Amino acid sequence: MTIFLEVETEKTRLDRWLAEQIDELSRSRIQNLVENGCVRVNDRVCSSKNEIIKTGDLIQLDIPDARPLDLQAEDIPLDILYEDSHLIIINKPAGLVVHPAPGHPSGTLVNGLLNHCQELLGIGGVERPGIVHRLDKDTTGAIVVAKTELALHHLQEQLKSKIARRIYWGVIHGAPKIERGTIDLPIGRHRVERQKMAIVSETKGGRKAVTHWQVLERLGNYSLVEFQLETGRTHQIRVHAANMGHSIVGDPIYSSGRFPIELTGQALHAHRLILKHPASEETIEAIAPIPAEFTKLLTWLRQRAR
Repeated sequence: MTIFLEVETEKTRLDRWLAEQIDELSRSRIQNLVENGCVRVNDRVCSSKNEIIKTGDLIQLDIPDARPLDLQAEDIPLDILYEDSHLIIINKPAGLVVHPAPGHPSGTLVNGLLNHCQELLGIGGVERPGIVHRLDKDTTGAIVVAKTELALHHLQEQLKSKIARRIYWGVIHGAPKIERGTIDLPIGRHRVERQKMAIVSETKGGRKAVTHWQVLERLGNYSLVEFQLETGRTHQIRVHAANMGHSIVGDPIYSSGRFPIELTGQALHAHRLILKHPASEETIEAIAPIPAEFTKLLTWLRQRAR
């Protein structure tokens, strides 16, 4: 469903104004629609819920059809790093999709979680119950899932306010000239290849994306790099690394470099997840062991670099 509205008020925040105009949508739901590129201001995709609109602006709101999936609990093995009544942290393997979506109606992490903890159903939404953040299908490592609405909102706010930290290890092509740096480039959907993301200016719908990186080990024509996310855009590390001229080894979308070892997917691993417990406020640090394929890759590169 698409709704068109014309602003007839002085300067005000977009999300607040839309919530006042459409009683059926909560402000948080509107903010979610903005984050997913479903709101346009004067035919431009809006990238911020804080955007100021003014008299005469034309607003287009695209509300996806509600087509909830019939989620089924499935007996999928879970590598649990931490669990209590508020949250669970999983070490996700390569090849496992986080939540059901077109093309992946079952066999996902969510299906396995529903088998492990039935109380998850309905937390934060129908199709993505409890999901705080996501990992790409072939990215391995630590991912946190909330078991209660309170924990979900608490953890999401930690990500927004940068209290929670997500630290990744990745193997890249090439050797950066400097030891560390920050990439601050907005990311949006690729104009032509819709399955890809790209560097897109914020004026054209891109959303702010910041990645901090540092070299951990130089391995000849390759490097082991630590990445820390300040924002969490789709494919963020993969897009930023490729834009830097050092794409992630094994990346099927953003890497054009050939590699002699066959890999399941990109050599990118969510190694550490640091957050505050939503109830006790104690710091939780979950460390996901490096997967066997990643270890094998590093061993091979170290032998070659001698």
